[in-house]
Amino acid sequence: MSWTCPKCDRELKAPNQMHYCARVSVDSLFAGRDKELVFVFDKILAEVAGWDGVLVSTTPHCIVFVRRYTFLVIRPMQKSLDVKFYSETMLQGSPVIKSAGRAGKFENHIRVTTLADLTQQLFSYLKQSWQLL
Repeated sequence: MSWTCPKCDRELKAPNQMHYCARVSVDSLFAGRDKELVFVFDKILAEVAGWDGVLVSTTPHCIVFVRRYTFLVIRPMQKSLDVKFYSETMLQGSPVIKSAGRAGKFENHIRVTTLADLTQQLFSYLKQSWQLL
């Protein structure tokens, strides 16, 4: 069961859950960015939003995907999307550009710029993050 904040229309897991309360559209996050980034984001959204219990919301700088906790954050950058997700172990090597321990799990970052960057491995990482949290 989810709750929608009456001030910002953000869908949250619980009433009065602490959050950044601001109305932000996905379109505004992609303003001035390459159209390819929108296609890349749409492809990720189409895959992940259908998973059980996923809530999607926006903040002034990113799109947040939550199950019980945040399991995926996509931050549109000028020429790429920074995709942050979590894992039980440190991930090293391409396509992961950063993996750091945080609260008993690892926070990982991958940068994607084109649809060709959306590999089965990337979606596998995202699915594992969803299962972990």
